[in-house]
Amino acid sequence: MVAVADHPAVDPDVDLHDPRQRRELSPAVLAAIAVGGALGGLARYGLTVAFPTKAFPWATFATNVSGCFLIGVLMVLVTHRWPKARLLRPFAGVGFLGGYTTFSTYVLDFRNAADAGRPGVALLYLAGTLVAALAAVWAGMTCATRILR
Repeated sequence: MVAVADHPAVDPDVDLHDPRQRRELSPAVLAAIAVGGALGGLARYGLTVAFPTKAFPWATFATNVSGCFLIGVLMVLVTHRWPKARLLRPFAGVGFLGGYTTFSTYVLDFRNAADAGRPGVALLYLAGTLVAALAAVWAGMTCATRILR
């Protein structure tokens, strides 16, 4: 297993038996994740209040797709622009974007549409979110890579 300190773009599972990986869970990293997660969750909440779910869960869709775009941008920046920014990935990636995106709500919205007798909406939402989220990660990575050139 590769330690994160050696390769900042690598995100291995943390093995607490390996002293080199234990530092991944330092108080500074945990604080960065917590603060980022709180801010990301507040941003998501703001979108759901501004755009309440009616016929289609647009707020959750927009949140997940925009979050995936930003994840694509962030991974390029962490890898190529700021590889030594130790707290950037925990704060922005794991924390903020982890709190901002909500794939658990995505599954709940799918189930709610299906239970409400709207299988077409449910399936469109299920497939549309998946395709749009993957395309957004690719678009974010592509845009960031081009801008950095």
